[in-house]
Amino acid sequence: MKEPDDEDADGGKSDGSKSGGKQSQRASLSASTTKEDDKVLEDATDETFAEGEESYLEDDDSCGEHLEGSSSSLQDDFVESTGESQYMETPGPAAEESEEEIKKKISPNFFYDYMELVLMPFVTPDSNIPLDLLTLVHSFGYDCRKRANLQLPDSNTVMYIAGNQLILLNLKTKEQMYLRSSSGRGIGVIGVHPDKTYVAVAEKGVSPKIIIYEYPFLRPYRILRDGTDLAYAYVDFNNSGTLLASVGDNPDHTLTIWNWKEEQPILRTKAFSQEVFKVTFNPDNEAQLTTSGSGHIKFWEMALTFTGLKLQGSLGRFGKTATTDIEGYMELPDGKVLSGSEWGNMLLWEAGFIKVELCRSISKCCHQGPINQIMLDEGEVITIGSDGYVRIWDFETIDTADTIDDTGLLEIEPINELQVDKNVKLFSMIKMNETGNNIWLAQDASGAIWKLDLSFSNITQDPECLFSFHSGAIEALAVSPLTYLMVTTSLDCSIRIYDFGSRTPLAHVKFKQGGTALAWVPRLVSYTGAQIIVGFEDGVVRILELYDPKGLTIFAGRKKFLDADLHLQYVIKPHTAHVTALAYDRDGEILATGSKDKTVFFFDVENNYKPIGYITTPGPVCQLIWSTIVHPESTLLILCENGYVLEAPYPTIKEDVEDHHVVSYEIKDMRTKCFHFSSVKSKILRLLEIEKRKKQKELKEKEKEERRKQLAAVMGEDGEDESQGEEEEEEEEEEKPLPGIFIPSTPCHILCGFYSGPGKFWVSLGGYDSGFLYHCELPPYDESSDITEKKDEPFDFRLIEDTEDNPIQTITFSVNQYMMFCGMQDGAIRVYILSQNDLSLTNMENYWHFNIHDNNYGCIKGISTSFDDRFLVTTGADSNIFVFSIFSEFELRESIKAKVPSPRFGIETEPIPEDIFDPKAYSIENARRKREHDKLMKEVEEIKARKREQLRALRNQFQKLLKMNEELPKHMQLKRTDFDLDSKIRAEMNRKTVHEINQVEKELAWEKEKHQLGLRKLQHRFHDSLQSDAIVVHAIQSEHKISSYRLVKPSKYSRYKRASQSETKTSKLDRFDKEGPGIKDSQKDIGGDMNVPEESIIEKGKQFRPKTLSQIMVENEIEKTRKLVLKAERAQLKIQQRKKEWEELYKSKPADDYEDPKDVQAIKEAQVHMGDFNLKTAPDYKIPEHMRINAAKKEEELGQLDSMTYSKKIHMNKSILSLRDLKVAVIEEIQCLVQELKNIQSTLHISKHVPIPQIPRIHPEEVPEKRFHYDEKTLLAFKQQLMKSKDEKPPQVEQVASTIPGSGFLRLGPGKDVDLTTRDSLSRSSKALALSLDIQKMMEFEKADPTDVELEIMKRDEIKHVYMQQYLTNRIKELIVTFDAELRLLRHQKLKLDTQMKLSDLHHLTLFQETLLLKNFEKQENILQERVNSLDKEERDMQWKINETLKEMEEKKNEITRLQDQEKALYAGFQTALGENNKFENFLMKVLKKKVKRVKKKEVEGDADEDEESDESSEEESSLESGEDESGSEDEVFDDSICPTNCDMGLFELALQLREKRQDIEEALVEEKKIVDNLKKENDILSKKVRNVATNLNAAEEALEAYQREKQQRLNELLVVIPLKLHQIEHVVFGEIPSDLSGTLVFSNHSLKRLQERIVQLQEENSKQQKLNKEFRERRKQLIREKREISKSINKMEETVRELMISKFGRVIDLEALQTLSVNTTLEELRIKKLRKELLNAKEIKMWEEKIAQVRWELMMKTKEHTKKLHQMNDLCIEKNKLDSRLNTLQNQQGNAFQGLRKADIVAREKVTELIHLQAERIVALKEEIALLRKKGGFILPPIQSAQENRISAPRSGVEDLPMDLRPRHGH
Repeated sequence: MKEPDDEDADGGKSDGSKSGGKQSQRASLSASTTKEDDKVLEDATDETFAEGEESYLEDDDSCGEHLEGSSSSLQDDFVESTGESQYMETPGPAAEESEEEIKKKISPNFFYDYMELVLMPFVTPDSNIPLDLLTLVHSFGYDCRKRANLQLPDSNTVMYIAGNQLILLNLKTKEQMYLRSSSGRGIGVIGVHPDKTYVAVAEKGVSPKIIIYEYPFLRPYRILRDGTDLAYAYVDFNNSGTLLASVGDNPDHTLTIWNWKEEQPILRTKAFSQEVFKVTFNPDNEAQLTTSGSGHIKFWEMALTFTGLKLQGSLGRFGKTATTDIEGYMELPDGKVLSGSEWGNMLLWEAGFIKVELCRSISKCCHQGPINQIMLDEGEVITIGSDGYVRIWDFETIDTADTIDDTGLLEIEPINELQVDKNVKLFSMIKMNETGNNIWLAQDASGAIWKLDLSFSNITQDPECLFSFHSGAIEALAVSPLTYLMVTTSLDCSIRIYDFGSRTPLAHVKFKQGGTALAWVPRLVSYTGAQIIVGFEDGVVRILELYDPKGLTIFAGRKKFLDADLHLQYVIKPHTAHVTALAYDRDGEILATGSKDKTVFFFDVENNYKPIGYITTPGPVCQLIWSTIVHPESTLLILCENGYVLEAPYPTIKEDVEDHHVVSYEIKDMRTKCFHFSSVKSKILRLLEIEKRKKQKELKEKEKEERRKQLAAVMGEDGEDESQGEEEEEEEEEEKPLPGIFIPSTPCHILCGFYSGPGKFWVSLGGYDSGFLYHCELPPYDESSDITEKKDEPFDFRLIEDTEDNPIQTITFSVNQYMMFCGMQDGAIRVYILSQNDLSLTNMENYWHFNIHDNNYGCIKGISTSFDDRFLVTTGADSNIFVFSIFSEFELRESIKAKVPSPRFGIETEPIPEDIFDPKAYSIENARRKREHDKLMKEVEEIKARKREQLRALRNQFQKLLKMNEELPKHMQLKRTDFDLDSKIRAEMNRKTVHEINQVEKELAWEKEKHQLGLRKLQHRFHDSLQSDAIVVHAIQSEHKISSYRLVKPSKYSRYKRASQSETKTSKLDRFDKEGPGIKDSQKDIGGDMNVPEESIIEKGKQFRPKTLSQIMVENEIEKTRKLVLKAERAQLKIQQRKKEWEELYKSKPADDYEDPKDVQAIKEAQVHMGDFNLKTAPDYKIPEHMRINAAKKEEELGQLDSMTYSKKIHMNKSILSLRDLKVAVIEEIQCLVQELKNIQSTLHISKHVPIPQIPRIHPEEVPEKRFHYDEKTLLAFKQQLMKSKDEKPPQVEQVASTIPGSGFLRLGPGKDVDLTTRDSLSRSSKALALSLDIQKMMEFEKADPTDVELEIMKRDEIKHVYMQQYLTNRIKELIVTFDAELRLLRHQKLKLDTQMKLSDLHHLTLFQETLLLKNFEKQENILQERVNSLDKEERDMQWKINETLKEMEEKKNEITRLQDQEKALYAGFQTALGENNKFENFLMKVLKKKVKRVKKKEVEGDADEDEESDESSEEESSLESGEDESGSEDEVFDDSICPTNCDMGLFELALQLREKRQDIEEALVEEKKIVDNLKKENDILSKKVRNVATNLNAAEEALEAYQREKQQRLNELLVVIPLKLHQIEHVVFGEIPSDLSGTLVFSNHSLKRLQERIVQLQEENSKQQKLNKEFRERRKQLIREKREISKSINKMEETVRELMISKFGRVIDLEALQTLSVNTTLEELRIKKLRKELLNAKEIKMWEEKIAQVRWELMMKTKEHTKKLHQMNDLCIEKNKLDSRLNTLQNQQGNAFQGLRKADIVAREKVTELIHLQAERIVALKEEIALLRKKGGFILPPIQSAQENRISAPRSGVEDLPMDLRPRHGH
């Protein structure tokens, strides 16, 4: 083995065990150092992420939400927190590290030590086992099913993972180099830097590392840690090589982006919750990544946010597409992703969704199975699939792909494709960098590495298989006992031979089934060591002979020989399931085979492997071991999977004894011993725990004793007391309970075992019982015991370290039995050094352990040493085969090559035994049982045959007795019932017969139903679809015949018609005329309907309201005005009508360029049908609208053609059926005539007989429906035919099949003839038969000689009969001739129809080709047509919107004009109301024009926009509005709230009212102008859109026209067949038909005749037009003269009218204006409005006067009440004064202390006085308010408050303090 930094292999092994000890010491030291470094680095990393990393969230929901990883700002922190000493080659102490400066970057020249980094074998300490006990020398396997397990670091080296090794294989020299795993748990995935200068090795294990090796020196450059929990699934460098992306395997699936040169993770997140297969950078955008895996694909982006760099992921949504695992994908340059699928189609992803699914034509998948890899190379997309195909696709087609229908599928075809080979499953592919070549290396999951040439040129090389391997787990291994050869087998059905000495694969052979067991036949059987025995999964055992084919006799033309070949020697099938074990006994005489079918078969080897017999086992057999020479007897140890171990003695071989009478091979008398393993692991663990506690207790006792002595020496007696107290405390501590006894319910599997001595063996178990080797002893044989109930326990065990969950899978010993090699379940090798011949394993302390195969799935299946103990070979479930050299003090020779046995003499001429290919073939036992069963059945059949013979003899004897009975007289005959011994027997027999018949019918019911169903299906498939079958009617005398048409039911074209896209299209003008006005009218109708209900309600309310006097006055004024207006309108209407008549008259006047419509139409027709037009083949040919064809029209045309041909064929078939019926009738009549003829000839002499015509027969072809009629005879005949066909040869079978059906189905027997005859023919034949019988009877009685009269009568009868005979004969001939004539006539018609049908078939073919072509164009045409229609509809909709907008704008402008008129009328009316010389005119006009801020009714958003006014609105402002600004400055001078003195109050109120009205009008004007501006903007936008849409529509119509032209050109390319006769060819050159007719035109006679007639018509039309032209010229001259005269008379009359006007009116007057002169409508409207307003104001004044009167009355009442209360208060005051005076008098009398008034009374009096004054002021204020209310239009102002009222709050508080009687009472 070659490894980096290794010393020379020869020099490193000179010291033997000493060097091994040194190396082990160095390994342990380096391992500890490496672990310490790792720990320091891990601690630093943990601290860094604890300080700077954001929260790390896991996406457990597996949704496409954005996931955020760690910030990129952690880079510097991570580097700074890591000490300098970690990157130095000689690390210093920890104290010095803290003082050194911190480096920010790792030195680019820093490298790790490979030998300190990689895992070294484990050796038991203090043992003399060398570290290099086993050295890897070669690997023959390849893990072909591992993802991305083929990399190319350079053009000559491939790199792949093999277990715990990374193998670098030189393609030229075939040399291998190895990189070992550092974790010892295997390697997950590998990746190569884009520059091919670095290799990334991502490992497996707890917190595995990613080691970056420099290439090609393979020095460890960088180590990336803590990227995942257990294993890496994929790694990928970005295109520039600065970043590395890694994704973890189960359970965390962590996605990490690394700055690998600084060993720093930049971003980290959870990729998905399920398995992730792959992660890659986008080559064109390194900020984008893609991951895919189980049922998902995810798109990632490294986005820079305000918190730092984040990793955001978006989960791909499958939508309608089924969810699939995605293995292969590729990022496109524009960000789209192309991925594969499980079913083989490609999915194009865009923005996280499937844009389109790509498939091949006819919805065929791109690959038959998953697409495993997609690549972009030289502008082409390459896909590889599990179907073994490499397909090349056009990149542009894929990049621009889009869906065209609801299916989401797009059909594309590959540019090129390459099928590598059959049974190839391509998994990955990588390109070799060879200049000028397009060479790729491919990983085949079936076990190969291929070299593929994808140049697809004339010199392209065929696919070359560079290396071939096993695919899947290697099931068995065997090593030659004579040389360095080994053989392996696997479930991939291959057997491979290797020379592990020279490291060369020699040969391999494949079978139909996979191999499961192997053994090399010992030299006692094959001295040359050339035989191999192989067991297969179908139970077959094959013995193969290995030989060197170069030693064979060479014949000319033979192929190149391999180094070895295998010859099949024996084939046997002893089992029905997997063969699991093969073993020869120690003498080589017996072969034992074990299987999963729970049997062990024994064979006699010397007697050509003759079967001896088999025994059954209680479980599936897993291993067979024969005892060695040390044992006194030869016994077989049988290990079963379910815990049973059997020992079978040597089977007895019966020599030269025939065993044909033996029914089975089973050996039932073999005395087998049985051991049923019972779990003792829990007991062992309990004993170990007891022993451990005992030792711990002894140690504690010793420690106590020592402590007691020390205390006694120091403290004396006190120390002893304290020690006793401590002992008591320790005794109080309770011991933990011992482990319980546990026995698993399901027995653990036995994995392997071996003999240790007679009756003793070792076994290794899996499951719960793993971790130990158990030494067991077989109990003595006990026939009476039940082995299923036995529970046996081992008597000894050996603890195997570190195998609690990693049991020993297989065990082998070296030849000298010094070493025991163990293959572990986790793929490790363990070697124990034993004493010589120590099979009891007394010393198993020292061992050597090394992980070699994959630790997850690389269980070691086979392990074996070479014949000389120099090599060790291991095979695993990970497809790897490793060869090790075993340490020896003797050096190996440099070149060792195994010797392949020479071929035996005559081996090439030996017949190869017949192999067993069918996995369901009988085994030896089943074949014997079948043979015995057949033999028994044959004997039973012979007994049945003898019984049947006896019954036949009895039946014949009974028939003779019956015959004798019939010959006796009747009175002596026995009745049939007399033969019955018992009537019940006959009844019982009949009952049984009926029962058996019913039973048979029930048994055959399923078969009957099955065949009936099959018949119905056949009829439905072949017969029911026929409208009429072919009928061939033959002529009677001639050979002519006529056949009908075999018609199927009408096709879909004749019954199905679909509308095309273009048929639904109408012209723009039609659509606009139909839809445009309709939309407007409908909207108008809708608007009108919405207003009707409200108006109707108002009208109904008005009907029931009585009219007042004011209303009557207003209505009279309105009616008067209406009549005046009506009169003016009538005059106006009359004038307009007259103008209209004149306009129509002038319009009817033809223009100078006027043309007659008839002439225009004729010119149009001439332009369409005449002139020099382009042919359809012209490049600028424009297809007219009515001539455009599509698939629907063509299908309709095809249907019409089918219908026409169908109807004609049906008519002809009916005619032929009628002819067939005529023939049947003729035959019936001929039969009657022949019968009569026979009757007549029976009376005539034979000399006068004429030949009777032969009766015509009906041919089977004429009645094809008879084929489906059958009876019992037909079925019996068919049955006889089947019985004969079984016995005869195939040619005879065909002959019988061709004859019997015709005789059975088509033969017209006597019964069949009845169907063809009618009742009349039957009656006639019966009459004739009766007549003949009468004649015969008469002749029987005529015995006397006839008289003369009788002779005369007879003579007359004879003449009559002769005549009748001739007549009947002629009649028969006439019938035949007539029928034949009818047939020939119909045949002639049929020939003509055949010609027409053939022409229609040719036309049908042309139409069908056109239909197919049109269907291909239809999809794109529909898309274009749909685009044209949509654009056209959009244009019409927009045009309609524009029209509506313009209409609305016009309405708004009219509304603005109306409002402006209202405003002018308002000012004019107010000016009229003011009158002339009003001194308050300026004041009132200012009041009217003053701008007053008004509260809006609704708050509207966007006030700034509403305040803006357009230019148009500013221009349209009236001059009256401009005066408002001038008067605005004076608004502050005067007060418009109070009417000036002497100003008319009515005018002031009118000004205020009109101001309100003016402001309403102004607000409405502003709103309307804003609406108009918005409408203008909308109109402009719509106009621009219409122009754009019109441009797009023109482009779409041009594209459609171009497509139509292309379609027409493709239609022109179709060839049309036209059969012509010679007389139809009129193009002759020098009297001969030219050889080339390509320049000719094909015309129909009708068209040619029409052209000739058209020439004559054109000549006649030309002369006629010349005559008309002459007449019209004369007419024109006359009309010009008349026009000149009329103009003169008109001028004269106009002059006369003008003179009359001047004489009468003094000036020229406009008569139209005079007639239309009417009242001023505006003035009248204002007058009526004024009248209405006056009436309304009078009514309102009256209402307010009533309110004022009511308020006055209320005021008077309140005043009275207030006066009354004041009087009461006055009285109370007087009374109070009296009381005060009395009180004062009393006080004066009592003492002088209370003289004078109290202060409180004085204050109360002042308050009351003040209150009285306040109420008086309020009364005055109320009076003023009442006066203001009396005024018209007055405003209600708040009451005037005096200064005293403002201070009312303080006095009121005093009032509240008064007594209730003294408080003031308010009047209101």
